[in-house]
Amino acid sequence: MPVRGERGATLRRGRTLVRGDRRQEVAPMIAKEKRKLTPWVIYSRIVTFWAPGVLLAKLGKMPEAGMQQAWREKIALVSLIVLVCAAVVYLTIFLSITFCPQSVAKSQGNTFSYGDASNPNVIGIDGKAYSTEGATWQATLAFKPAPGQDMTPFFSFPIPDACKKPELAGLRASTQDVCGGNNGNGGCPLGTRGDATIKANNFTRLVGRQVGYDWDQVKGGFFVINGKVVNLTPYLKSVGSPRQGDLLDEAIFAAADGGLVDATLLFQRTSQMKAAADCLAARFTAGILAKESPGCFATNLFNYVALIIIGGIVLTRFFMAVIFQYVLSWQLVRRPPRSKVQPISYNAAAPWSGKKPQTGGAKVNVGKGEEDELFTIMLVTCYSEGDESIRGTCDSLCGTDFSDARKLLFIIADGIIKGSGNDRTTPDICIDLIEQDDAFTDPQPCSYLAVAAGSKQHNMAKVYCGHYRVGDHRTPAMVVVKCGAPAEQDAPKPGNRGKRDSQMILMNFFSRVLFNDRMTPLDYDLFRKVHHLTGATPDLFEIVLMVDADTKVYPDALRLLVNCMNNDQLIMGLCGETKIANKRDSWVTAIQVFEYYISHHLSKAFESVFGGVTCLPGCFCMYRLKARKGDDWVPILTKQEICQEYSQNVVETLHEKNLLLLGEDRFLTTLMLRNFPSRKMMFMPQAICKTLVPDEFKVLLSQRRRWINSTVHNLLELVLVRNLCGTFCLSMQFSIFLDLVGTVALPVAIVLTYILIVRACMTTYNSVASYLPLGMLIMVLFLPGILILITTRKWVYVLWMFVYLLALPIWNLVLPTYAYWHFDDFSWGETRKVQGESKDKGGHGGGDGVFDASAVQLKRWEDYERKRLRSIRRKERKEADDASSYQVPMVDDSINAGLLKNSVEDSMYYESHPGYAFMNDTMSDTGEGSSGTVGPVHGHPHAMQQYELQSYPSMNNSLYEPDPYGAGYADYQAHQPHQQQHQGSVQYGDYSQQQQQQQPPSRQHPGGPRDLN
Repeated sequence: MPVRGERGATLRRGRTLVRGDRRQEVAPMIAKEKRKLTPWVIYSRIVTFWAPGVLLAKLGKMPEAGMQQAWREKIALVSLIVLVCAAVVYLTIFLSITFCPQSVAKSQGNTFSYGDASNPNVIGIDGKAYSTEGATWQATLAFKPAPGQDMTPFFSFPIPDACKKPELAGLRASTQDVCGGNNGNGGCPLGTRGDATIKANNFTRLVGRQVGYDWDQVKGGFFVINGKVVNLTPYLKSVGSPRQGDLLDEAIFAAADGGLVDATLLFQRTSQMKAAADCLAARFTAGILAKESPGCFATNLFNYVALIIIGGIVLTRFFMAVIFQYVLSWQLVRRPPRSKVQPISYNAAAPWSGKKPQTGGAKVNVGKGEEDELFTIMLVTCYSEGDESIRGTCDSLCGTDFSDARKLLFIIADGIIKGSGNDRTTPDICIDLIEQDDAFTDPQPCSYLAVAAGSKQHNMAKVYCGHYRVGDHRTPAMVVVKCGAPAEQDAPKPGNRGKRDSQMILMNFFSRVLFNDRMTPLDYDLFRKVHHLTGATPDLFEIVLMVDADTKVYPDALRLLVNCMNNDQLIMGLCGETKIANKRDSWVTAIQVFEYYISHHLSKAFESVFGGVTCLPGCFCMYRLKARKGDDWVPILTKQEICQEYSQNVVETLHEKNLLLLGEDRFLTTLMLRNFPSRKMMFMPQAICKTLVPDEFKVLLSQRRRWINSTVHNLLELVLVRNLCGTFCLSMQFSIFLDLVGTVALPVAIVLTYILIVRACMTTYNSVASYLPLGMLIMVLFLPGILILITTRKWVYVLWMFVYLLALPIWNLVLPTYAYWHFDDFSWGETRKVQGESKDKGGHGGGDGVFDASAVQLKRWEDYERKRLRSIRRKERKEADDASSYQVPMVDDSINAGLLKNSVEDSMYYESHPGYAFMNDTMSDTGEGSSGTVGPVHGHPHAMQQYELQSYPSMNNSLYEPDPYGAGYADYQAHQPHQQQHQGSVQYGDYSQQQQQQQPPSRQHPGGPRDLN
């Protein structure tokens, strides 16, 4: 412990960030320890037992075991999707058929209730409803028929065939004439029952309608047999008493005398009684029981509950999207009040703290900018795009209404690649866009750890730096060209490792800077050039805006997104609205316009209310590199667990490949939500960009194959995250579950939609329940149209909606079916074409050979700096010795020696302090740090330095203090009145530098000034 007055007394270290401060560890999505026999693997082998490995190798052209297992898992997934689709079809169509047959449901739904006073001119004959309005009665009745009254006993009719069966011989009720005068009706005054009599009386048949009775109306000679109501009153009055030995008579009179309503069981004892039940129904039917059967009741209850839940979710999504559009989003995009703007802060414990650029580049006033403008990286990942696309993207980014001093254009060219139709390679196109800085005109390739397998883990990249000019803007810019290791220079695409690797270059760099972790040579090169261009050390950057190379952002987009970050510190990720730039190029682009619109303004807007947008599109999104938490920094995108999992290079299973190789953007969003469930992922409709979409169907097919498959696998991961916002049906977890089911059931959804439309046209609407399916269909199809009028007020989008509806079979049937059958295809297909490229189903970074860990050295920043300064010193000495007329001033040696001594003592302090235990590298005589073990790329996972904020005293928004070394520098200068100051231009390696005045600061470990208060 230093004592005041001794060396190191002014040091105040920030405490180490322990795992407990970062909440409970989240289980990784990609398991490092692979189990050979998991339940999923066993299931995949069971469902593909009929396809042995030999057959797949010979006929399926899948010689590798990994390809065979991927195919088996694809079949297993397809089988589960088929089961889900079958369940949806059964619940939608066949559930009612099973428990409530159509004959029962139709008769129950088309009954005329007995005693219904609203229809007084309706009677029943043989259970069928007839209208008596305008009737010409052929006989005078002593009464007026009640509504729905059974008039069957007033007609005579011959014995039906059902009563002439041999087994019914001897049963009186089957043949007894009930038209006698004692039947209670005065005989049969209306004549013989038949069509002629019906016509003579001018009765009108109500087609499809039957007379229905309630339970309390079945009495006084009325019985229920097998759901039908029979009127035996004329028979009971005609015969008076049962005949001895007649089983049918005994059953009828027993039911009548006992007041039995449902006599079904009495007629189920023997085959003779069952035949007698059919006979009675044919002779004496008065109607049907209007009460629902238990099966119909249960079916209707299920349908009502399902409609309420689904309809409620649809309406909730709609209204929440509207509320977010009109209320919440505008509160976030407005300029933050001064109370929410925090001063620019830096890591005062870092060894580079307080140092000015040492390359003769930027001056101290480069950090000027608005108070609410955060230091922002604008990342553009390029692959095979042309000059026009890349230039348009960079023009839009650098031309945004945001200070050039607070933004850095960061372009990454993914390999030495010439896109189809281009006259130059992508790196040449990118390099020609910037005005290169004279200090770094010929960069050398630097090694780094790539996201790949085998020997391809070693990759090299060149870093070009300068400025990008557009209009009045001159924006600092860097171009990283992944050129590949020496061994792959003759390969078709040297340096290509995929978009995820391009993102990891940035994420790993800032993660190592924030934690002062060991760096690769590429990281150190990036550090120096960022510092040189902007005058700011990389740890000041808080935001990264990720944009694809065929996207153009609106001028106010960057500022609006940064406003959201300032207004809500819990926001960790943002995206804006993506519009289509080539909407009228072809029918393929036309059908995508409304799909893009509704996915943003309905789906993402609803998810934003919960702060859980499940996919930030890679073409236009923003992430926090770090976030403030009290007086400390919390890593967000640079969190080591996220970097390690997102940079997973050993990808074996089908699930892992669909996560990492096809949908990097959605996978990164999933990682963020899993690691920070209490933080927010948002959508801002006011921030807009335009992008190019596929204009050929084969390209759209390839793109949506990747997107759909990635969506399924990411939703499978997100549905397991329990601590997302909301509860039960109004929770993000339940919404994600519905999205998952809806996604896998898309092929049958369109078929059911058309079935519902046909049924809606054929249904007779005679009750409220019959209107529910039609209402649901209209709500699902046309609520988005209302949303259009509310949000955009552009009628043209209604036309785009109808174009989209016409293309529903493509969206819901063709594309999902194709995607599911290609679960084992991990290539990018037709999306990005490269000259001479062959289809690679294995994905990016599929490498061979063995990775040599010694090929990429990992050293601390101070080790790189020590080596560079020693090299400068040796070169100065050599130049001094060669120039016989030149005497090296003693002050120069003392200055450099003091600075060197300072670096060495800093290193000794790091190695001895517990907080830097993970940095213990063995130093060689030349000052180079040992590369150590490349194992955990980000160093020791448990010993991470926590950041302590130190606000710069600002003068006209200047970033650095007038004295970068603090008060100690003035004290030292006061004791050295006769020392000369010298500045010389030196050359080290490939770096042209302007050596600045370097006086040793007061001994403040680990190298930066600290506030003693």
